[in-house]
Amino acid sequence: MKTSNRRKFIATAASLAAGAVAASAMPLSKTENKYPIVHHVFFWLKNPGSKEDRDKLVEGVRTLSKIETVREFRVGIVADTEKRDVVDKSWAVSELMFFSDLAGQATYQTHPIHLEFIKNYSHLWEKVIVYDAADA
Repeated sequence: MKTSNRRKFIATAASLAAGAVAASAMPLSKTENKYPIVHHVFFWLKNPGSKEDRDKLVEGVRTLSKIETVREFRVGIVADTEKRDVVDKSWAVSELMFFSDLAGQATYQTHPIHLEFIKNYSHLWEKVIVYDAADA
């Protein structure tokens, strides 16, 4: 019986290994990106130590998700990751948005909700940096 179980184990292991080799030899397919325009904004608070100001700005940023051309939306605060020379933790709040095209991003820029956000929340930030990117 021991020999039979051992043979089954070896046969199963060989099958799994062959499957893994075949899978690794398959080319990776490029995933289709439905939303190729990325708009990433970083905000620095006038009062960097104020959790209240940070939370109020997060509340304001969330209103931007209602703009119809925004396809995906994230709002973030600095993560408590390890300290490394390449990590910038000087900002307080970020927004990350995805658009289907440049026209959608342009609509966002002049949308009444975006303009209202600037009017109502710009007193909270000292500095803003925007990174816009398109799929390469």
